Amino acid sequence: MDRPEALEENDAQWRTAGDRIQTLLDSCASGGAAAYERARELVREVVALYGAGLERIVRAGDPGLAERLAADDLVASLLLVHGLHPHDVHRRVSDALDRVRPYLGSHGGDVDLLEIADGQTVRLAFRGSCKSCPSSAVTLELAVQDAVRAAAPEISSIEVVTAPADKAAGVIPAESLMAHVKSNGHAAGWHPLPEVGDLAAGEVAGFLVSGTPLLVCRVGDLPLAYRDHCPVCDDTLAGAQLRETLLGCPRCGTQFDVVHAGAGPDGAHLEPVPLLLRDAVPSVALAEPMGAPA
Repeated sequence: MDRPEALEENDAQWRTAGDRIQTLLDSCASGGAAAYERARELVREVVALYGAGLERIVRAGDPGLAERLAADDLVASLLLVHGLHPHDVHRRVSDALDRVRPYLGSHGGDVDLLEIADGQTVRLAFRGSCKSCPSSAVTLELAVQDAVRAAAPEISSIEVVTAPADKAAGVIPAESLMAHVKSNGHAAGWHPLPEVGDLAAGEVAGFLVSGTPLLVCRVGDLPLAYRDHCPVCDDTLAGAQLRETLLGCPRCGTQFDVVHAGAGPDGAHLEPVPLLLRDAVPSVALAEPMGAPA
């Protein structure tokens, strides 16, 4: 079922509501400890009031009401806060990974949920990541981190290992997933790109996001984003055409497989950019200098 456009437009606003509330609370600290504590108590009372009302709505509804409400990311987060979510942590993490599997597959990889220890530690195994793409590890971490943290905020750590059959098996430290992903002194910042939802299958479009030129194409139902740069001719991909899964550079004619991390001939590859739904809004993750405004 399609969501009303007004709701989709407000998703990005509500995603940052927690940060805005904390900023307001911090500003109350200038009035002294007593004023700060009163503000905190006010927030607790309001949260408890709305929680009690939400619980009555869920309890008074039919058996499938909570399930339907949990399908909305914003409402699901409120159900989690008040202990009303119909699914346990294992189901929520499993469903979250299922939602990002098409994206992982676009980078030649997949992920298995091994176990959730003590309800707080998630253990995962990556499989078949694209070996020729240095950006794949970062994009996979971003996808998994975002999915797990959104679905199960009570998770305190994530342990990820590559599949045992992979000769290059190793461990990705949990802190590399649970902290902001950093690369060469940069942190990943998410930027809403709702226009991606207007792309038709087989269509290619260019976007300028935070000063970075991007190329987004849609293969079937899957949108994929890459930096607008051809590694072969060192030029823009503006005007590129998509034929099935191959994106052709309009200048040098090189073909890149967009569903396999942008792989091209002789080890050349496009640079993929994480593109995921965040509260139903397509968003891309770009590296930003540490300390830059969010």
